[in-house]
Amino acid sequence: MENFKYYTPTKVVFGRGVENQVGELVKEQGCRKVLVHYGSGSVLRSGLLDRVLDSLKAEGIPAVELGGVVPNPRLSLVREGIELCRREGIDFILAVGGGSVIDSAKAIGYGVANEGDVWDFYEKKRQAKGCLPIGAVLTISAAGSEMSDSSVITNEDGWLKRGYSSDYGRARFAVMNPELTMTLPKYQTASGCVDIMMHTMERYFNMSENMELTDGISEQLIRTVKKNAEILMDEPDNYDARAEVMWAGSLSHNGLTGCGTDGGDWASHQLEHELGGMFDVAHGAGLAAIWGTWARYVIDARPERFAQFAVKVMDVEPGKDALETGLKGIEAMEAFYRRIGMPVCICDLGIDPTEEQMREMAEKCSHFRKRTVGCVKKLDVNDMYEIYRNAKGRMA
Repeated sequence: MENFKYYTPTKVVFGRGVENQVGELVKEQGCRKVLVHYGSGSVLRSGLLDRVLDSLKAEGIPAVELGGVVPNPRLSLVREGIELCRREGIDFILAVGGGSVIDSAKAIGYGVANEGDVWDFYEKKRQAKGCLPIGAVLTISAAGSEMSDSSVITNEDGWLKRGYSSDYGRARFAVMNPELTMTLPKYQTASGCVDIMMHTMERYFNMSENMELTDGISEQLIRTVKKNAEILMDEPDNYDARAEVMWAGSLSHNGLTGCGTDGGDWASHQLEHELGGMFDVAHGAGLAAIWGTWARYVIDARPERFAQFAVKVMDVEPGKDALETGLKGIEAMEAFYRRIGMPVCICDLGIDPTEEQMREMAEKCSHFRKRTVGCVKKLDVNDMYEIYRNAKGRMA
């Protein structure tokens, strides 16, 4: 096993009706004025935004609103939020929404707390020295941003989707009511479940001598999400299933399932970021479309790990050797994706990238040939292109 640090400072308040405690939680932070950051649609229609604002008002905390966050959140809105916070004297940001809203809030927080262009952090040109404090009211189980150190933003200038991680951006608290996720469409629920599973799978597929305990937690987490994702396809109002998935989402991306490892592979995420940046696809769905092709491309470098995954997570019968067993596990995961309405190739996303577009995505993913991605097998720009090409599939 590897040496590790495990840091999870986020206070979690979980259960029915907990969004009504937001005012008290913000007051505990000693702030004077809050930016309430959100998307559109459901937080307004459901009355959640009104409940949050009423809770803040009851504690005498003035609030300024900034809505309009979209999936694959945009740098332009982040910059607007930075200017708004500085103009209004904001000292706390409350994200009401899913991972996109929380990621956008973190980026705004970095921009307010640091001089210069916030995009520098996402381009890895420099490191943040602070972040405005963040709180989250979670409405979508997926990204795990409510307890993670990471944030992903899309720059419309070139449609570059980039991530940045810093402990400064960890939320002070996360308010998590599974009931708030019950109105999500099936596709969004399924996409979120894939995202959660992938956060642990990226860590699971590594090149370490792994801890039995970390492996066991990881394997059970993936199985739990898989089981409850299928329940939610038929029973969207099942509170217990929603709760299992929501809590798994946080634990999958707060560092727990990476304790004692080399950090994992993350190539599928990097490859999907370019799909999301170019075609604006749902992140979890994009991961499902890429993962099987990535797995087959790299399995020969770590067949025994894929075999363990196949047996302990996907419950397949072992084959004649680790490679055959691992391939059966990949097929079983793709079958699961199909059962919950997720894609297993890029064309299943309803897009048909051209040769030029696939090469462009590979160039961007390699940071224009300045980096490789992954650890199971280090992928250069040519490998990235081959995975995009093999994952493309055919339009129906």
